Amino acid sequence: MADAFLKLSRQDRRDALGVAADRSGRPAHLLEKDVWVVWALAALYASPLGADLVFKGGTSLSKAYNVIRRFSEDVDLTYDIRALAPDLVRGRAEALPTTRAEERRWTRDIRQLLPRWVQSCARQVIAQALEAEGLEAALRVDGDRLFIDYGTDTPGTGYVAPSVMLEFGARSTGEPASIRSIAFDAAGFVAGLTFPTAETRVMHAERTFWEKATAIHVFCRQARLRGERFARHWHDVIRLDEAGFADKAFADRALATAVARHKTMFFEEKAFDGSPIDYLEAVNGALRLVPENNGAVVLADDYARMIDDGLLLEPAETFDDLIEKCRALEARANHVAR
Repeated sequence: MADAFLKLSRQDRRDALGVAADRSGRPAHLLEKDVWVVWALAALYASPLGADLVFKGGTSLSKAYNVIRRFSEDVDLTYDIRALAPDLVRGRAEALPTTRAEERRWTRDIRQLLPRWVQSCARQVIAQALEAEGLEAALRVDGDRLFIDYGTDTPGTGYVAPSVMLEFGARSTGEPASIRSIAFDAAGFVAGLTFPTAETRVMHAERTFWEKATAIHVFCRQARLRGERFARHWHDVIRLDEAGFADKAFADRALATAVARHKTMFFEEKAFDGSPIDYLEAVNGALRLVPENNGAVVLADDYARMIDDGLLLEPAETFDDLIEKCRALEARANHVAR
């Protein structure tokens, strides 16, 4: 049975979102998308697929940990490599290839298996949930990404599309992870309506910190963005620090090494000068969180666009202040590692 909000007429949904927007101070089009994000997670985790899925990334920090103060619009999920490709892993505790040649074979196989799984399994789960609840949305698959294009009831600025992207990966186990509850952010502002909720298996925030910190490190060594809204990573690591997760991540040297080893094997990158990026070196005293020269200019522009569309839910610090906080965080991370 559909949640009461999603069973309303489009006009009534628009009115309810207007009330929630007025009372919460958040843009209505972002609240609308939040409903669909939670609904999609509820559909996935109510299915047999949920046992092998780990919810991760910025949206998990917002929805499951409540430690970042920004709207995170897309959903990152890891489908356990042991479930997708058991013949590759064969009981290895670390679930990693041991040679570069083996990594290429694993990557090749996963790139073939994962899109087929998204099309045949994940898409089917969402399609069945839409049909069972009488909801209207178009589904499309692009490789390892599943898009839920919903009919929008609220106008936006164009920066955030009326579509939920579920992006799946399958080159890790997603561990460590544990069960956490998520809900619609503004549910308490609208009396008399129920909204989607979900019980999800969520990557621990300490690992998410290292995932984001190493992504920032790569940007600082390359000085180029990987798509729009990349500035969110800098915002997120500072919020994680304020919540105490950065210090926990610094102290967990085994976790830092595990993330670095995984990225070394699956995400080989070169710096601007063509030299290989050493993730193990980064987590052991050479982490870079502060971009320089053109990298800082590009990042500042992306940060400004993120603020202009209302993705930050509280008054935003200036870009300069954010970078100074990252400079201090970088120094602490490297001091602890050394």
